[in-house]
Amino acid sequence: MRNALSDEEYAAQADKGEPEKGRWSQQEQLLAAVFDRLGAVHHVLVCANTDSKSKRPKAPEPMRRPGSRGVQPKQKISDEQADTIFRLINGGAA
Repeated sequence: MRNALSDEEYAAQADKGEPEKGRWSQQEQLLAAVFDRLGAVHHVLVCANTDSKSKRPKAPEPMRRPGSRGVQPKQKISDEQADTIFRLINGGAA
């Protein structure tokens, strides 16, 4: 069934995947831990060999596990919210 999917259909199915809802064996948990550690080592290696003035890459996201939520994206604030915060910090609360 998987081989019959087009690349677009396969990518769409991959985006909808929710591995945190399934059960994992101890072997799968250990493999995910190895995956995360290898990603961390790769990240450190790249950062150590990146010019200090260059932009450093983001740290890799850990593999999602059963019972856990994925990494939630940070909410961006609007310009109006930023101005309000700026005024509050600089004594404009009164």
